[in-house]
Formats: sequence, C-alpha cells, structure tokens
Amino acid sequence: MDTAHLSANTALNHRREASVPRGVASATPLFATRAENAEVWDADGRRYIDFAGGIAVLNTGHRHPKVVAAVKAQIDAFSHTAFQVMAYEPYIALAERINAMAPFEGPARTIFFTTGAESVENAVKIARAATGRNGVIAFSGAFHGRSLMTSALTGKVNPYKLGFGSLPGEVYHLPFPIAHYGVTIADSLRALEMLFRCDLDPSAVAAIILEPIQGEGGFHVAPKELLIALRSLCDQHGILLISDEVQAGFGRTGTIFGIEHSGVSPDLVTMAKSMSGGFPLSAVCGRAEIMEAIEPGGLGGTFGGSPIGIAAAHAVLDVIAEEQLLARAKELGRRMRTRFEAWARRDDLLPIAGIRGVGAMMAFDLVRSRSGHDPDGATAKAVTAKARDLGLILLSCGIYGETLRFLMPLTIPNAQFEEGLGILEQALSVSVA
Repeated sequence: MDTAHLSANTALNHRREASVPRGVASATPLFATRAENAEVWDADGRRYIDFAGGIAVLNTGHRHPKVVAAVKAQIDAFSHTAFQVMAYEPYIALAERINAMAPFEGPARTIFFTTGAESVENAVKIARAATGRNGVIAFSGAFHGRSLMTSALTGKVNPYKLGFGSLPGEVYHLPFPIAHYGVTIADSLRALEMLFRCDLDPSAVAAIILEPIQGEGGFHVAPKELLIALRSLCDQHGILLISDEVQAGFGRTGTIFGIEHSGVSPDLVTMAKSMSGGFPLSAVCGRAEIMEAIEPGGLGGTFGGSPIGIAAAHAVLDVIAEEQLLARAKELGRRMRTRFEAWARRDDLLPIAGIRGVGAMMAFDLVRSRSGHDPDGATAKAVTAKARDLGLILLSCGIYGETLRFLMPLTIPNAQFEEGLGILEQALSVSVA
C-alpha cells in the first residue's frame, strides 16, 4: 500500500496490521513519539493530556526527572546480571523499603518479578506451597492478568478466556458486591458459604485473592465489611488472603496500598505498574513465614528484579515522599468527585451515575437515563473517542464497558488537570455527542 499521502498515525496502523497480531488491541489508533509528565505527543505531532497513565503505570508521570536520572545512573553501572547469578544491593534495599511499608504487622519478605501477571502467578505458587492446598477463590469482574493461571483467576470470559481452551483448575469465583447491579455483601458471603457446602471444603483452599479496588472490572471498591469477613474466614480456616495491588498500589488511592483504607491486613500483596515509573518491575510481598515456604530455586526469573526497574522504583518511592503524592492523590480525588457530582445534575450532559473511587482512583458510569443505572457501554466508547479527538487520552472499563476511569499522573499540574476535565466535559456534552 502506498502510504506516502497518509497521516503518520494511519501509515503506522497499516504497518501494524501487516505485522502485529490483532490479539493485542490498542485503545486508540495513535502512536506516541514523546511524552512529558501528563502530556504525550503522537506521530502527527499532536499533543494530548494523558488521563490513562499507561494503564495506571505513571503515578509519577512520564519521564520524571528523578526516575530518568536513577535509570541512567544504573545503566552506566550495569544493566543486567540476573539476581540468581550475581545479586546486587539495590534489590535488597528495595525489598527492605517495601517490607517496611507492608500493610500487615510482623516480619516481611519481598521478591521481584517483571509483570503484574507474573507477581500474581507467584503469589498463588507461594500460597499453595505454604498451605499445602490447591484451591484459589477469586471474584467476578476481577482482572489478575492474561497468563494461563491469571486468566483463570480473572472474572471475565470475553476477551480474556475466549478461545484459549482449558485453564488451570481449582479456581472458583464469587460474585463481587456491586449495589447498583443488585449484588450485596451478603450475597457474596452467601455464595462463599454455598461454595464451601457444595463444592470445596475450606481445608482445600490455599488463598482468596481480590483487588481492593477492581481495575478492569469497573473501579468498584471492595467494601470494608467484605474484607473484614474474608479476613475472619481466612483466619478460621487457615486460608491466605492476597491483596492484588497491581493497579491500586503506589499512591493511586492516597495510601501506598489500596487495602490500607480498610484496616484489614492481607497475608500476601502483589504489585507492579506504578511501582517503577514506566519500567518493567513487579513484586510479591508477604509474611516472612509464608514467603520462606519455598525451597531455593523455586522462585525467580531471568529478568525478575531487573536492575533498571529496581533503580526506577527507588526513585518512585523517593518522589512519592518528597512531592507528597499521597496527599495529592486525595486532593485530585476530591476535585474529581466534586466536578462529577455537578455534571450528574446537568441536563446538557450525557447521563452519568455510580460516581465512585478512593483517592485519585475515580470512575463513573455512562447510563441510558438519569433515573436508572442501565449501563451504556456504546456511549462510553463514543465519549472516549470524542475526548481523544479533542485532545484527551481516556480509558473505559467495567462489566459492560460502561465505566470511564481516571488514571492521570499524580504529578499532573493543576492547569493541565483542569484542561483535561474541560475536554471531558465537552466530550460529555449532549450537543457534541
């Protein structure tokens, strides 16, 4: 195909279609060429405000100077040895820092990997080894990754399980409580009771895993009462509680880990995404006696705990503290909630409902009428496209694709934050839609 007269983005899309499988989808038809903090420019030179943050990866923004400097310094020293071959002190130092922040009491241990799915896979391995059991319980709407085990844990068939054949067994799902879809906390706990009565003795369960705020499932917050009940049941039956913090962690909710808002202590914590400012790194942190259940060589990975990602993560933790990003997350969340609640009362904007979130992990739903909560995924998709045309990168999610979620960098300047909200307001306009 002659691409000489096409825009750069269009030409690149043609090349993509001819060389990359369609199984990896992109939320926009754009190609990034450079980025800075909360701004990104595409191949045609157009500037966008970034409210997606690389899917919750950029709490400290694109190319934060401290992160860039830390990475450059590490590259000047060495880029890779494999921790299993020749270890390095920054790995140990980062484990020490995370252990000190662990959302549970007592000694902790942390091991590093590369991706969020890899951290969840290994958390399940650790839980099974520590308990001598196989069963794992997850929730509907959950997203835990795209590997075989994490696809089994993920609580949505299309597209995450469609066509992939048999997935790892002994994985069970409970309904996640979402009030406006008629699922209560009592319903979730009743389903767990029935699972224990009908299909799975508690003594066969290694772990219960959930996100403190669901990500792909629609930014639904796990109720404190549910977490308290799960903790009690886990203690009663010797089951481990895993908090998947891959999307909610590292300051997005106004605390380092999302589960901290509940006061409930997990046994294992998975993390990735924003922990390293755009560089691949993930981790599992857990109670020491659980983490030590694995024999030497049972855990690891060639690139796990890459020196580059480790260096970036140290800088991220420094930035979170120095720039008071936990307080900033709460401030951004308050400002979004105030604006969204005002929009929900306006007749000149598309109907929205279900305003929710913790800290800067905020969302709302596009619905078909102002008097109900019938989800409108098609309109949500149209709004993200209109926002993109107006200069805002925005992501949808949710059971029916009805949810708009907000993942702008916590370092976003106030002027750009307001600019992005202004574009979103335009995209929600009835006249524009």
